[in-house]
Amino acid sequence: MTTSDITQANLAATGIARGMEDRFAPDRYERMQYRRCGRSGLMLPVISLGGWETFGGYRGPEIARECLLRAFDLGITHFDFANNYGSPPGSSEVVCGEIIRKELPRDELIISSKAGYRMWPGPYGEWLSKKYIVASCDQSLKRMGLDYFDIFYLHRPDPETPLEESLGALDLLVQQGKVLYAGVSSFSGAHFAESVRICERHDWAPVTIHQPYYNMLGRKIETDLLPQTERAGAGVIAFSPLASGLLTNKYLGGDIPADSRAALSWGEENARGRLTPERLATLRRLNEIAGRRGQTLAQMALAWVLRLPAVTSALIGASKVQQIEENVAILNNLEFSPEELKDIDDALGAARQG
Repeated sequence: MTTSDITQANLAATGIARGMEDRFAPDRYERMQYRRCGRSGLMLPVISLGGWETFGGYRGPEIARECLLRAFDLGITHFDFANNYGSPPGSSEVVCGEIIRKELPRDELIISSKAGYRMWPGPYGEWLSKKYIVASCDQSLKRMGLDYFDIFYLHRPDPETPLEESLGALDLLVQQGKVLYAGVSSFSGAHFAESVRICERHDWAPVTIHQPYYNMLGRKIETDLLPQTERAGAGVIAFSPLASGLLTNKYLGGDIPADSRAALSWGEENARGRLTPERLATLRRLNEIAGRRGQTLAQMALAWVLRLPAVTSALIGASKVQQIEENVAILNNLEFSPEELKDIDDALGAARQG
């Protein structure tokens, strides 16, 4: 067997089709930054890509393909989904699963999904019962055509189901080899801490990662959650770091672009309710600070989320390749001076007082 034959056999074993190794930038891993997820062995890129409202939603398969391939070419290895993403729910997993299977090397990727929101009729189609979690994971794996998920999340707290049952279901999925790392999303600090205690008490798979809402306009986790995740040695991946597009230059003029998320998903009344005169004044003030840093507002907002060592990754959405490229460019300037942080806090403080 020749060296070439061995190389091709190795590529096939890792899920890389012939010629695929030449398709992506050979220095992609050198150009991206990766952070350890808490005290685990899992490393995530500082920018991760999700398929919430876009892929399989208001953007079609071709846009999804362009974004996923370009993201990987830039060193983004983590793609995040959930059972209810897309229109109809599940479409994002179907669309992106085919792209991942056919055009990306599975062993170089971290693929995550979630269960918690309503997916089918009847009493077993939502929340966090063992029945729903296990069935939902199986369905998501089938939609994506994958053998396992690297991360599987409890998508939201369940006020009725005992936490032991939900976490026990995650442990079962790990023991079955369907999931590598267990995670939770949108849990309060106290609820997360209780999850950690339960897993330790039963010697279950630990909660390796938490996915909370976090951005300049929503900072609650700084005092409520992050002390708990740091104590537990868990990672944090922030969703909506751009506040669903508010922390970009799209809306600074007060208009709603026809191709924006606001126009395509929010509806006119909802969008106007988010773009109040006070909010616009804050965004414009933040944009001025970003300009002095040589960044767009979106770039500064992402860098700001990542200023905290406790934050492993920022989870972005994208409806075009240019957005991903702009976001990854923050790697050129992730540092903030004390004066810049004070200016940002002053701008946000003025908004809260208003």
